[in-house]
Amino acid sequence: MAEPVQEELSALAAIFCGPHEWEVLSRSETDGTMFRIHTKAEGFMDADIPLELVFHLPVNYPSCLPRISVNSEQLTRAQCVTVKEKLLEQAESLLSEPMVHELVLWIQQNLRHILNQLETGSGNAKCTFSTSTTVDDGLWITLLHLDHMRAKTKYVKTVEKWASDLRLTGRLMFMGKMILILLQGDRSNLKVPKS
Repeated sequence: MAEPVQEELSALAAIFCGPHEWEVLSRSETDGTMFRIHTKAEGFMDADIPLELVFHLPVNYPSCLPRISVNSEQLTRAQCVTVKEKLLEQAESLLSEPMVHELVLWIQQNLRHILNQLETGSGNAKCTFSTSTTVDDGLWITLLHLDHMRAKTKYVKTVEKWASDLRLTGRLMFMGKMILILLQGDRSNLKVPKS
């Protein structure tokens, strides 16, 4: 492992020294180093969004880009993919110098901006929004009440997949015996059941 990379890893371990903030996942002379950083970034309405960033530094890093994985319980899969793409774009401007700490600082400062771009459909985000101007189009919210749920884990995964496929955001809430699903998204992706 090159000395600048070793120095960068030591610095990162010192910076992210809180409980569960830093974890080396693997080290190899042939595959490079993989590690995880848990951090928070400011999202909507000044709320902190926890982020799990996994970096894989290849052997020839920093001459090449690191591989990056982004996960968060509070972001959709599509949002995580966009955050990853933006991080890689930023990394291209930092090639040939240690960049992980710069990337973490950058996402902490810019997450809200990225999420706002996704919400408004601006920037080079790959979201498609309806261009129709009828009264029914636009952002809608619906609340569903479920009577029961047999296989909770399987059901939760199915609901998450449907929401992701339809580009909806939402929450599944268990409140005692009451089960609620709150969904927000484009009107064309929400169908209100007839009661």
